[in-house]
Amino acid sequence: MLPSAAAVALALALLSAATTSPKFGGTNIPLHKRKSLITVNGTFDRAAAVKDAAKIAKKYSYTQGNYLKNTGRKINNRTDSSLTTFSRPPFPRQAEPLTDIEDDTEWAGTITIGTPPKNFTIKFDTASSDLWVPHSSCTSHGTQNRYNPELSSTSTSKDGNFAIEYGDGSVVSGPIFTDTVTIAGVTVANQIFSAVTTEAAHFLSDTTDGVLGLAFPAISRLGQPSFFQSAMSQRSVHSGEFSVKLAATGAELFLGGTNPALYTGDIEFHNLSQVGFWQIGGGHVTVNGSPVTSSCAGFEVVIDAGTTIMYGPADQVEKLYNMVPDSQVFDAQSGLYSFSCESMPNVTLSWGGRDWAISQENFNLGRTESGSCHCVGAISSRDVGLGANVWLLGDSFLKNVYTVFSVDRQAVGFAQLA
Repeated sequence: MLPSAAAVALALALLSAATTSPKFGGTNIPLHKRKSLITVNGTFDRAAAVKDAAKIAKKYSYTQGNYLKNTGRKINNRTDSSLTTFSRPPFPRQAEPLTDIEDDTEWAGTITIGTPPKNFTIKFDTASSDLWVPHSSCTSHGTQNRYNPELSSTSTSKDGNFAIEYGDGSVVSGPIFTDTVTIAGVTVANQIFSAVTTEAAHFLSDTTDGVLGLAFPAISRLGQPSFFQSAMSQRSVHSGEFSVKLAATGAELFLGGTNPALYTGDIEFHNLSQVGFWQIGGGHVTVNGSPVTSSCAGFEVVIDAGTTIMYGPADQVEKLYNMVPDSQVFDAQSGLYSFSCESMPNVTLSWGGRDWAISQENFNLGRTESGSCHCVGAISSRDVGLGANVWLLGDSFLKNVYTVFSVDRQAVGFAQLA
């Protein structure tokens, strides 16, 4: 069920403010990363970055189209006509370990679907809301894990069809089902999802089986609650919060609260500026202690654990790199800049509370070429379709903080890593 108009209006009216939170219990899921933008020789993988940027732009095109379809409004009050429209067809304490797939661009963990349960390795995405895995009849999928509804006693076929078009023009599509879905002991009955029979070309070599979205129903292609929203309504989690630590080792998704072992101090929460993506307002960025933006209101930020590069408006990103000594345009079409590897900038982000620093390791995406003295920066000015004055923060930022996504508070929180 989509949020009521009153609830959405209330969320939009909330002012972004720094607040603190006590620590909660929950369930941890190990995460693993499967991809990197840095090659084995330490250089930047431009081809992979261009491909990922195209996928991200397409994702935000269809999720904003979903928002328009589901709410009747354009996200971020956009006035342009570029958005695609679609026709609609006892509490466990759980944490899911995350796998760092090929070092640094996608985070995955294990879920089960069906009765008896079948394992799937899934990419967790905080900027989409649907769950999909390959159908047993899908011959284009690159892995062995497929969903066969005839082998699950709790599977139910639903009307309609699920379809997503990606940046290379290929499509993921298939029928819709409900079944029992479990993540590290958190079980949801009758969770809606798609078992796709057609997959995009770039999934052929993928080592994961599908995607599980953790954003709000307003951007769902299916127009239905996400797994976590369903877990809340079925009281399968202790609280309406999930948390993420992203790291090369020890990464995890924590359902139903936070893992106190992974952070120190208070959690600084910031109210959502609208309910769809995990989006907060009032953002500011500094370089070497000097502010990049002068507006008191700051900028909007979408938090997306499904990408590595951070994206910002072209004028703001250009000003940022103008404040970095020896910086220059590296790839104008992709909005990428480089700077001296020997003079890493100190970049921080804030939302009216403390300054959250991006480590030099996370800001550096590798040398421009083998033997070069210039490195590529993790902030790009490429337009991924989020609108004016909106930034997209991926794991180049999130690996520096412990991040809490609170449905209960309608807020995103950050804490210092332990």
